[in-house]
Amino acid sequence: MQKLVAQLVAMIGGTMILLRRAGSPPADPAIGPTPAIPTAKPQGIPTLKMPTAKGWVAGHTPTAAAGLKVNAFATGLEHPRSLTVLPNGDVLTAEAMFTPGGIASAFDYAMQATMKRAAAIGRSANRVTLLRDSNGDGVAEVQETYLAGLNQPFGTALIGDTLYVANTDALLAFPYTPGATKLTASPRHLASFKPGGHWTRSLIATPDGSKILIGVGSDTNIADNGMQVEEGRACIQEHDIASGETRIFAGGLRNPVGTAWEPSTGVLWTVVNERDGLGDETPPDYLTSVVESGFYGWPYSYWDRIVDDRVPQDAVLVAASIKPDYALGGHTASLGLCWLPAGTLPGFGEGMVIGQHGSWNRSKLSGYKVIFVPFAHGKPSGTARDILTDFLSADEKYSYGRPVGVAIAADGALLVADDVGNVIWRVTGA
Repeated sequence: MQKLVAQLVAMIGGTMILLRRAGSPPADPAIGPTPAIPTAKPQGIPTLKMPTAKGWVAGHTPTAAAGLKVNAFATGLEHPRSLTVLPNGDVLTAEAMFTPGGIASAFDYAMQATMKRAAAIGRSANRVTLLRDSNGDGVAEVQETYLAGLNQPFGTALIGDTLYVANTDALLAFPYTPGATKLTASPRHLASFKPGGHWTRSLIATPDGSKILIGVGSDTNIADNGMQVEEGRACIQEHDIASGETRIFAGGLRNPVGTAWEPSTGVLWTVVNERDGLGDETPPDYLTSVVESGFYGWPYSYWDRIVDDRVPQDAVLVAASIKPDYALGGHTASLGLCWLPAGTLPGFGEGMVIGQHGSWNRSKLSGYKVIFVPFAHGKPSGTARDILTDFLSADEKYSYGRPVGVAIAADGALLVADDVGNVIWRVTGA
């Protein structure tokens, strides 16, 4: 009997290996808790490669994973970036774009020309739009300007009767009216941020609603203009609503954008865009838990205390730096993050959904898709899986779209903001 059981186990195990090999590509060594990180090769002139923005034609959509389907929840937007789902099911999306500064070098000129072709810079809509699916058919029939006249807005968060909005230079508070399709009251100014550089300011409320956490990216790549310029940047800030005080919650995070709470542990997680100019896979962008008062290495080191020799060093901070939890590959521009409860999408357990905006600074493009990282016991627990792909043409010449913010709708669908396609995608079971 024992011999027969052993034979059956071996047969089942072999079958599972064959199915896994047939049903999914091999694990990428650059992705996961122990990534292979090539030795840094500093570039005198950084790699510059971006696809031309093409957008979606009628009937063309991203490709959903097996067992899933995708439809356009809203179209005709203007560079939608982040998503917030209100208690009544309405969806807010911030429409904004990077606005270029001056040109100081030939590389600046080349970069701005390339980014313009890729629809990555230009005139910013500077608004928050409300989307409402009145009849429950999975398409937003109502599309109204909810807030206008903002300054590169990104994060929004509702706490009680107040809607918080993060402009690139300020945290604002608006009186919130349930069910309204427009807010007209003047906001209160709560905090200021230094504009320029990485311009997005993501928002997430603490579970008890007493504080707001704001992702603030660095001004430069590796503190090129000195650390004084980077004060209050490359960090997650915390704003205390009762006292009105703002402080650094965690630092050394070059550009932390999406944030989400892991519900079983109550721990904050973020996705971080790492530094440029060291090669295609060096260093990886990453998903990590965030420890209060923790330091994650930037600009002195990356990943597990790997020193960046281009930067004047601080040995004490390098020694104190925390290794991130899960590498996402080099230059994927992972921006959007949300928690996916188990049972939300068929075939997917609990874990984090990540919108990968896609690279502009490596020889072979990366990102340009929406992925899922499974979790168990509050930590990443397996190989990342694709949810939406084919935002990029096979020859890498064109981008049909670029995913950014992700959120779970009131009906359990996954929503994805696509800022090149000017679409909000909706993913459900097939």
